[in-house]
Amino acid sequence: MQVDAFAAEPFKGNPAAVLLLEEDADERWMQSVATEFNVSQTAFLVREPSAAAAPRFRLRWFTPVTEVALCGHATLASAHVLFTILLGKQHGTVEFVTKSGIQTAKKVPAPEAVASSAKLFIELDFPTIDLAECSSAEMPSIPETLNGARVVNVYKSSTVGDLIVEISSAKEVVDIVPDIHEIKRCAGRGVIVTAPGPAGSGYDFFSRFFCPKFAIDEVMSCSFSQVVCVSWMQRGFLLAARWQPCFAMQNGFHSNFYMVKNYRLHFLQLKTYVDSTIRHT
Repeated sequence: MQVDAFAAEPFKGNPAAVLLLEEDADERWMQSVATEFNVSQTAFLVREPSAAAAPRFRLRWFTPVTEVALCGHATLASAHVLFTILLGKQHGTVEFVTKSGIQTAKKVPAPEAVASSAKLFIELDFPTIDLAECSSAEMPSIPETLNGARVVNVYKSSTVGDLIVEISSAKEVVDIVPDIHEIKRCAGRGVIVTAPGPAGSGYDFFSRFFCPKFAIDEVMSCSFSQVVCVSWMQRGFLLAARWQPCFAMQNGFHSNFYMVKNYRLHFLQLKTYVDSTIRHT
């Protein structure tokens, strides 16, 4: 089943394929299926027997070329499929067992701060990700890689080493045409480019994520990179570590976050669209 996450209409947003399996599959088979789907992420779900009230599923994510340890939009797509097709109305929470630990998805009421006609709101709870300083050796080509964009700061994520490049304006984030071949030579998986949202825009930050090493030149809307950007905003005191709305624009897609005091990020999914169904035998 293919699901478009962060979509205001069908065939938009960030697509993820979701497959529900009866038992664990061979890793090579899963990779070949993900390569065949050729979307940014393919999610594989296997239900676990659980004594807990919430249903629990093992969840793994694959890009067209490799497995990844965490993917937010494919987790949201998986939760959407389970809540709307498999689990029914009696379950409001589902747990995912992943290589990054237990992820929980909940059906929640529409927040007062969000105006939307969506009938289903899904919330994920992510820890924020620490940022580290970059050495000069790790970023010698960043200005050339970003084709001359005015770089303010460069950091890297503490988990997978993605480079986070703050540039001078949201307009530059939107207009930038990076050198994809140069990005492949950068440290980490890819490069996240970000800047604070301009006054009056309604957005806290703009961002884009380039990840050609995983056969994805640009991820349409990546919740992992947005979590990293929230950490960047906290680092610069642009966002307080307390319960408050945070709105992001990534490559034309609107996202909503809600901060909590223990430095965890509540991520809201407003809309998803199911494009097609594929049965696995």
